[in-house]
Amino acid sequence: MTHVPSKVSIIVPVYNVENYLTKCLDSLVNQSLQNIEIVVVNDGSKDNSKQIIKEFAQKYPEKIRAFTKENGGLSDARNFGIDKSTGDYIGFVDSDDYVTETMFEEMLLLAEKHQTKMVICNIQKVDENGKVIQKLTQLPDMPEKIPLEKNFSVFSDISYFACNKLFKKELFNQKRFKIGVHFEDIQLIPQLLLECETIAQTQNFHYQYLERTDSITKSHTEKGLDILKAVCDVEQIFSKSPYSHKKEELKNFQIFEGVYSFLAYLAFVKKEEIFYSMSDQLVFFMKERQIKIQDILKYSRFGKNYLLSLPLKKKIFYLLFFAGQKRLIRKLI
Repeated sequence: MTHVPSKVSIIVPVYNVENYLTKCLDSLVNQSLQNIEIVVVNDGSKDNSKQIIKEFAQKYPEKIRAFTKENGGLSDARNFGIDKSTGDYIGFVDSDDYVTETMFEEMLLLAEKHQTKMVICNIQKVDENGKVIQKLTQLPDMPEKIPLEKNFSVFSDISYFACNKLFKKELFNQKRFKIGVHFEDIQLIPQLLLECETIAQTQNFHYQYLERTDSITKSHTEKGLDILKAVCDVEQIFSKSPYSHKKEELKNFQIFEGVYSFLAYLAFVKKEEIFYSMSDQLVFFMKERQIKIQDILKYSRFGKNYLLSLPLKKKIFYLLFFAGQKRLIRKLI
């Protein structure tokens, strides 16, 4: 009897992306894996996205399931898609990005081969002409199958994007993306990882993340505080998980996702008053968790000192912050 692979549901939230949506959906309807459904959730778009979705749904009725809802934000649209999906596995693709033809076939193969609930692939940042800007290797020097008890360093090392992963649907039985917040991936994906005993990975760069020119210039605001709130939510789940004894890995998670991610965001906050207010919140976050400067300076990721591997300007920014020289930082940025 021929083995029929499990169905994969690919959830695509859509909001005002008429310039990018065709390329995204083309990459999904042309997947080498046949047993898929593409759950397209139009989250109240005001542009031509609705018409593009309609055309794809008419052309590929066996693959595309299209839904329209009132605008509720990315988390709400993803949750809506989870509720509508019928697959054994779930993937997420942002509607301005695109993927390689073999992405979901390879990731499903790995999920079934290793009986794991989460599979990860590498990411490439691309510009609007498709030129590769940056390669983001997720778990270098790690095997294809990763038992977490023995390799729990991955908890603090991996990037918590939703879109470069394949999930067993049962992971979402009791969990959803948090609505009304930014950085919903940092809040939820670590919680899903804590439900796994093993994960699997491919070193292929399947996911193509579009660095949009209009998104680079967006102003950064106090919404960045949601990073610290996300870490707090993960800490609560961590304390009840089978990995609650892994204190060092939790601290590294707090440093990488809390301190470093927050500082990377803070560097682009233009308003001085907000900058200082958010800086004070980070100092409080560190004190509360007894994260000392030496912990941060010696923090390593994939065996490398994280701070030393940063570009020079970022390195100076971070060192000035840790030295309490916030006024000098304002001159730097």
